[in-house]
Amino acid sequence: MATASVCALPAMAMLAAHAANSHAASYPTRPVVLVVPFPAGGAVDIIGRLVGKSMGDALGQPVVIENRAGAGTIVGAGYVAKATADGYTLLISSGSTFTVNPAINASLPYDPVKSFEPVGLVARVPLIVVANRSVPVDNLPQMVSAVSAAPGKYVYGSFGSGTTGHFAGELLLSATGMKMQHIPYKGSAPALADLIGGQIPFSIDTVAASLPHIRSGKIKPIAVTGAARASLLPEVPTVAEAGYSGFDADSWVAIAAPRGLPADVRARLDSALVQAMKDPDVRQKLLSNGLEPKYAPAEQVSAMIDRELPRMRTIAQKSGIQAN
Repeated sequence: MATASVCALPAMAMLAAHAANSHAASYPTRPVVLVVPFPAGGAVDIIGRLVGKSMGDALGQPVVIENRAGAGTIVGAGYVAKATADGYTLLISSGSTFTVNPAINASLPYDPVKSFEPVGLVARVPLIVVANRSVPVDNLPQMVSAVSAAPGKYVYGSFGSGTTGHFAGELLLSATGMKMQHIPYKGSAPALADLIGGQIPFSIDTVAASLPHIRSGKIKPIAVTGAARASLLPEVPTVAEAGYSGFDADSWVAIAAPRGLPADVRARLDSALVQAMKDPDVRQKLLSNGLEPKYAPAEQVSAMIDRELPRMRTIAQKSGIQAN
């Protein structure tokens, strides 16, 4: 009797393993939720809806967008971090979640590395230095000269304290030696409104938000802060091209899952994301919204987070950036 039970154990284990593999292979059997930790209508929400629709087509199940905004992405990220790692709850977010928030918050409901495993990079969000049209500068060298010649006269705005725009601004000041006070706003719309109205002379914002005002002539582009020029503003040089070699301070967007995905589920998600990022319609719509489609696999996203985390912590400490 005992011998029969012992012999049966390997067979039972094999059956259980087979059942688990069959279940994973059938993933997904229901809609997948893609959490956007921002309000509807913003850049990440746009990316999520475009990429999610294409991923859903590849997976054979809808990818449903769920907006869980609040606390600079912390609400949505914390929710996903606590979700079951089965591939049915994913997060799409910017570098704010993975490298900015940890640099300015001593306590978070998630760990940027231990709580998540990246699925892949989907886009870069170019940032740009812009000026009120009456300010007598048209490029970065002129801006540096004007600011340096008039200490205390100039300030710059961004779409919020502790945002990627704020960090890019502090990096720019450090690289160029300029000294300007930072004026934080609650979003791009009020910051750009004050820039257009002349309440502030400079601001750092996304190309997507700034583009309509640049094209209408209400504000002037000074320099793009990323490593490459923006596709929709190819005539605007980067900070690096303006004389500050190696400068790179834009934002990026990636899809991540709670850490611990089954290998088969991860493979399905990887394949679906690669297919979505090859979709010419997705790429064109991202570009038309001022976003740069940019795929990178999970390993490269993890390496990027590892590089950026200490950099952001150093900037926050040096500049006194704190969470709101």
